[in-house]
Amino acid sequence: MRKNYNYTRRKLYLPEYGRHIQEMVDSLLEIEDRRERTRQAKAVIAVMGNLNPLLRDTSDFTHKLWDHLIIMSDFKLDVDSPYPLPSRQDLTVTPQRMRYPQSYISHKHYGKYVGRMLRKLAEGGNPESVARSVDNIARYMRTKSYEYNQEHPNNEVIIKDIRKMSGDGIILDEIALNNLRSDYKQHFSARPQNGKQNKKNGMKAPQKNGKGMAPRQPYGGRIQKNGAKHNSAK
Repeated sequence: MRKNYNYTRRKLYLPEYGRHIQEMVDSLLEIEDRRERTRQAKAVIAVMGNLNPLLRDTSDFTHKLWDHLIIMSDFKLDVDSPYPLPSRQDLTVTPQRMRYPQSYISHKHYGKYVGRMLRKLAEGGNPESVARSVDNIARYMRTKSYEYNQEHPNNEVIIKDIRKMSGDGIILDEIALNNLRSDYKQHFSARPQNGKQNKKNGMKAPQKNGKGMAPRQPYGGRIQKNGAKHNSAK
């Protein structure tokens, strides 16, 4: 006996409707009379709507059913639909490729906006306002350079970077750059060392053994409330 398994059958266009609905749609293609084919198509639409009765109240529910009917017929069904028939091209449109901004950042530790601001300031404007803005940018560049390299930057490097990013439009004076207040973040230890703390308080630091640790005193008991020593060993 020949067995008919689903994997031997052709693939369904919309599996959520099942194979019986697909066979009904296939039978519509065999009807030659257009009026009869349209009448039978409306009957198939009613059966498809009964599969999802909760969605009947939606506004475009019937429109979706007619679109699904055309899709299940492989866009070959020619009927008088109350809605425009979809085409294969409408459902296979390739989305337009999105263009992401690609910009080259010459000095990444400064960020991309520093170069934009310097180029904007190089176009001109109020000299006093431009000078204050350049001073603030230079101070910011010194801070970011210190955070990135963990060392104090050379003023010549800051002047060179400003001139390069501004397109030779801004030439900063080294003397003016030296007069700027530094905003470096100094890293310090929150807890002072024992030697420094004792020297600050006028006390002598404890002597350490060869291993760098103060010798521990032997202790074999525990202290009671009255201050007497009690030996735990019996």
